[in-house]
Amino acid sequence: MSNKVKKFSFISVILSVICVVFVAEAAAPAAAIGNQQFFWWIFLIITFLLPYGMVVAELGTTYDSDGGLYDWIRDAFGDRWGSRVAWYYWINFPLWIASLATLFPDILGMVLGVEFEIAPVLLIELAFVWIVVFMSFSKVSDSAWILNGGAVLKVLIAVSVGGLGIWYAVNNGFASDMSPHTFIPDLTNTNALTYLSIILFNFMGFEVICTFAGAMKNPSRDIPKAIVLGGLAIGAIYLFCSFGIGAAIPADQIDPDFGMIYAVMTMVGEASPIFMLICIVFLVTLFANMASWSFGVNYVADYAAKHGNMPKVFARESKKTGMPTGAAIVNGVVASLALMLQLIPIPAISDGIFWMLFSMNVVFLLISYIPMFPAFLKLRRVDPNRTRVFKFPFKGKFMLVVLAIPAIELVLSIIATIVPLNGSEEELSKIPMLVGVLVFVVLGEIIRVFSARGRKTEFKGLTPALAAERLAEEAAEEAAEAEGADEGAGEGETVPEKEPAVS
Repeated sequence: MSNKVKKFSFISVILSVICVVFVAEAAAPAAAIGNQQFFWWIFLIITFLLPYGMVVAELGTTYDSDGGLYDWIRDAFGDRWGSRVAWYYWINFPLWIASLATLFPDILGMVLGVEFEIAPVLLIELAFVWIVVFMSFSKVSDSAWILNGGAVLKVLIAVSVGGLGIWYAVNNGFASDMSPHTFIPDLTNTNALTYLSIILFNFMGFEVICTFAGAMKNPSRDIPKAIVLGGLAIGAIYLFCSFGIGAAIPADQIDPDFGMIYAVMTMVGEASPIFMLICIVFLVTLFANMASWSFGVNYVADYAAKHGNMPKVFARESKKTGMPTGAAIVNGVVASLALMLQLIPIPAISDGIFWMLFSMNVVFLLISYIPMFPAFLKLRRVDPNRTRVFKFPFKGKFMLVVLAIPAIELVLSIIATIVPLNGSEEELSKIPMLVGVLVFVVLGEIIRVFSARGRKTEFKGLTPALAAERLAEEAAEEAAEAEGADEGAGEGETVPEKEPAVS
């Protein structure tokens, strides 16, 4: 019987990075920033993506576990912060599923030329949610075709939209003002600042790749290379796609919900086969995107539940595959309940359901990354003797500055997304998002206390002594495994039989 286990090739790892990190539906809100986006993309690639990616590369190759981001922060600051991060990291996902589900009926209606009533709309949305849930029951290594296929389709959409934008601009001129001053960032433009969180959100997800380490051939080599090469590729893809959207629609008229779809419709026409094909492929990528993220998010929730930092239901796993089915089912329940908000007869909620849910998902995902940077510094200090295959390249005060900048950017972008910065109607529409975020933060604190009741002791984070003890235990386990392997090899050898002795 073969004991071979499926492994990701490096190409599969790169494609998985693109599938997880590149979010096609986020291109339109980023394009709504206007020509300033080109400055912000380049600025944030340098000041956020590179330091964030290098931190993840070091932590991911140094601390190999299914917990990923949660485990790093728990190791540094203990169960209390580990529980909070697990909650923020998890709750973003069902909100995200629900927000994407709201796109499905409208885009499907555009393809079919129909407009659905609220009942079929909800049925289509719920079908999307539960198909995603059932897809997440499969092993990640068995689902490589989903990750690879989703990555290829996403890139094809982005390249198609960018290429159509060039074609449209050559034949019709740019829809947006392309004068030089429009490329200079305007810090008084609160609308543009609101969408900066989307650019940061578009960089999130590299740590999900670290949870695939067990399915990789050489994770210590593949993870850092995948983050660097994948990050550069993703930045280029986003810029090209956003350019295409801005070529067809003025920035102040880009719809954050369907901006990419409307841009394609403007360029080729609603009846065009190209428009219909892009719509269908876009819908397929939504499934791939949710399936790819579910592997990382569900594992983190499962892992945290085993430490008593999330409710026990999240620790339920399939006996057949070992996948965290409990977390997947809760995802479906929460996303389904979130979709019921459309029944509330308040236009700010029912009409803006996609952006409300999507922005809340963005905020919680960004919040979960803020403690990662101080956790990185503490683990460097208390666990200095651990082997680090990849090391963050800067040292001293310069390293502190490089790490402080992305953490500050996360905080400022969250504030700009959900806090009304002036009294305009557009800014006041953020209030439902702000209320929703506060409600889930309070709920998270209640669940953190509730989950901890089944925990005998509270882990308060690594100290130098605990780190040294853990290293010694790991070394002893590795030695025992090596000794067992040697004994097994010895038992499996064929020893020639001795001839009978002659008296």
